[in-house]
Amino acid sequence: MTLANALRLLSVVLVALPMAASLAHLYALPNKIGLPADEYFIAQRIYAGWSLIGIPILGAIASTLALAVLVWHSSAEFRLIVTALACLVLALAIFFAFTFPANQATENWTARPADWETLRSQWEYSHAVGALLYLTALIALTLSLIVRGNRAENPGVRRDVDVG
Repeated sequence: MTLANALRLLSVVLVALPMAASLAHLYALPNKIGLPADEYFIAQRIYAGWSLIGIPILGAIASTLALAVLVWHSSAEFRLIVTALACLVLALAIFFAFTFPANQATENWTARPADWETLRSQWEYSHAVGALLYLTALIALTLSLIVRGNRAENPGVRRDVDVG
């Protein structure tokens, strides 16, 4: 397996992991957003330990960045990989701008400040946006594989430099 193919595989897997966690938040949102305070705070306990999902997020950013550097010659594949990378970075920025402050203000949902409902909305909707960004990143990475595969299947068609 070439380095480029290893990075392609690694990026797809590492993007899929936080996407799965984020989609779990998105799917739960309609059932959680209207819960009374006591029930909502109980439901939030299921996320204890989920901070470990930060590891594959950082890995996804690193592997996707390395892949972009490696395939910069291939314009269509490169653009899709950069799109995926931008989605990953934006999802992380949204987490730190909206989700993390809500976690801090509620002491990871163990303390109930007066504005907890605003914080709940901030937390839930920032996770929803993150889920859509991770999904978009995975789609962009998958499309980059298709573009690359199409180039390999049609060698007579003008194409960019093949990087393995």
